[in-house]
Order: sequence, then structure tokens, then C-alpha cells
Amino acid sequence: MKTALALSLLMFTSSALAAVIGKDISYKAGDTVMKGFLAYDDAVAGKRAGVLVVPEWWGANDYPRKRARMLAEAGYVALVVDMYGEGQVTDNPKDAGALAGNVNKNPQLAYARVDAAREFLDRQPHVKKGETAALGYCFGGGVVLNVVRAGMPLKSAVSYHGVLATDIAVKPGDIEAKLRVFHGEADPIVPPEQVEAFKTEMDNAKADYMFVSYPGVKHTFTNREADSYAAQFGLPLKYDNAADKDSWIRTLEFLKVTLH
Repeated sequence: MKTALALSLLMFTSSALAAVIGKDISYKAGDTVMKGFLAYDDAVAGKRAGVLVVPEWWGANDYPRKRARMLAEAGYVALVVDMYGEGQVTDNPKDAGALAGNVNKNPQLAYARVDAAREFLDRQPHVKKGETAALGYCFGGGVVLNVVRAGMPLKSAVSYHGVLATDIAVKPGDIEAKLRVFHGEADPIVPPEQVEAFKTEMDNAKADYMFVSYPGVKHTFTNREADSYAAQFGLPLKYDNAADKDSWIRTLEFLKVTLH
């Protein structure tokens, strides 16, 4: 009896101590070493779906890591994607623009770097192979939409305040992933004409998508650091608590029905 009680207490203690594991990891895209961040809950039994998190143009800093942990808490294995190599990050918009620009002008490079992360995530022991989604923020939102346009095998994808314009031509049936796009209606970086062009593109491609626009909301509305960046650098950014919470609730609902 004492042995059984001790075992029961040990199991309870182990369960109570289980928590989200977050760790820096490395993988390769071609010859470039990429340094991302992997998060999962070690209390969840068995394999589960994986979610890629593609950061804003600042790189794989604390913000996408926070989102990865939130995804892990929701029962997924999440990987923050390194888009620049060697885990480069910056807090200066000039440097961020240069880093993001180098990726944006080379769609094949962008695709290869996301795909390398996808393959790395697929190989993780806790992940169901092929049950993968991608979330992207600002620069990362544009990257995610472009890899979906280019046919990356993802079940679903979400863009938050992402750039919607593209040079990739899509035909009906090209976009297989289901999409959710969250946009601030007052975002000067993604003007109304870009929004309308995107909707026309998705309709013509017969994509399965939903576009959610928040009235009066500006760029980078999901990141609490947006106001600080705006004040420091004069950027048209503003955090919006209501839009942030609503888009996250909708995201978790979306992932639940698109990943198994």
C-alpha cells in the first residue's frame, strides 16, 4: 500500500512539474546555419501537430518566442523560424529593412528557409509528420502567404498585419492551405488597394480563406512593443489589445479544425 501511494505521489508530482519546454535549436538551409526556437509541453502525451512561427522583420527575438510558448500551451509543437541565418536579430529598422529586403528580393531563398524549418519540425519526435501550419507576423505574414502561393505543403496558414502584395502568380487550385488573414483597416503600410487586390487574387485562385479587418487598427497590432517602436523610430505602428486577443482566439479555433 505504501509503495502504491508513493508511486501515485511521484506520478502526481511529475505531472505537476510538467511544463512548456523552450529551447534554442539549430538546423541548416543549404549551407547556412539557422538558429530557431522550439517549444512544446512535455505533459502532452503522444505526437501532435506542428506550427511554424515566422517573425517580424526584427528577426527571431523574444516576441515570436512568446507566441511559440503560447502555441505549446495550446498543445502544439512550435518552431520559430530563422529567416536571416545564424539567428540574426536587430532592433533598428534600417538594419531590419536590409535583412528583410534581402529575403524578399529572393523568393526561392525565402521558400527554402521556411521549408528547411518545416522539414526540421516534421522530424521532431513529438510531431505528427505532415500536420503543419504556419503563422507569420508583418514581414513574416508576407513570407507565409508567399510560400503558400508557391505550394508549400501546409495544412493551414495565418497572416497577422502582413504585406499582401506579391509577384507570385497563382492559378485556380494552386493554394491548398486554408488561410486566415488578420489586418488593421487603418494600416498605412498595407493600403486598401492592396487589400482589394489580395481578395481578388484569392477569389480567382479559389482559395479557402477568411479575411478579417479591424476598424481603426494600425500595423503591428498584435505586438505590445509596437508603441515603443513607434515612439522610438517614428513608425506607423500601434498595439491594439482587442484585435490582438480576437485574432488569437480565432487562430486557435482555426488551428483546431485544420490540424489533427
